Amino acid sequence: MQQPNSVGTRDLMLRETASQTAGPYVHIGLALDVAGLPERDEEIWNQLAKPEADGEHIEVVGQVIDGNGDLVRDALIEAWQADGQGHYQPAFDLKKPFNSFGRTATTAVGDSEWTLTTIKPGAITRGDGKTMAPHINLAIFARGVNIQLQTRLYFEDEADANAACPVLSAIESPARRQTLIAKREEVDGKVRYRLDIRLQGKGETVFFDF
Repeated sequence: MQQPNSVGTRDLMLRETASQTAGPYVHIGLALDVAGLPERDEEIWNQLAKPEADGEHIEVVGQVIDGNGDLVRDALIEAWQADGQGHYQPAFDLKKPFNSFGRTATTAVGDSEWTLTTIKPGAITRGDGKTMAPHINLAIFARGVNIQLQTRLYFEDEADANAACPVLSAIESPARRQTLIAKREEVDGKVRYRLDIRLQGKGETVFFDF
């Protein structure tokens, strides 16, 4: 009879273990209010910019929709963006007027919208000298999603910058590019951008492998 420790480690690691989907359990640790739990005194949440932050203050809203056209009411979204000058702020501190990172989630009731309070990011110059249009990077975690989905939000009123953006231009289909373009709204005198994320089916959002 072969003893367990006589089998090479390499052979023992070949078998794949069962996968665990990202949601809804992730809310217990990262979206306490949405999960119905008491919030911590300091929370990484959906206010990336305080009123005193430099730049154009905006709100970003949207829904997450599955392949059947139904709302995904327990999705968690992480956002990563540059400041108004096109620079990322890697040192996170809740006392700062602006942080490049935030989290939000869809809701179990109502229109099930996710929201971000932030500033409009500036254009970003890559290491190769090419300039990317203003955008917000989004990572979507949801029930049934084993690995988070990566996408971007671009702005409808940045048409010239969008047309020249090397990332958007890499998407061959103009119709597919439109799945990343947030529509501008004005609500009670405040600027709002709306982007619905479609996980599958007709109008499926473009997702990136990075």
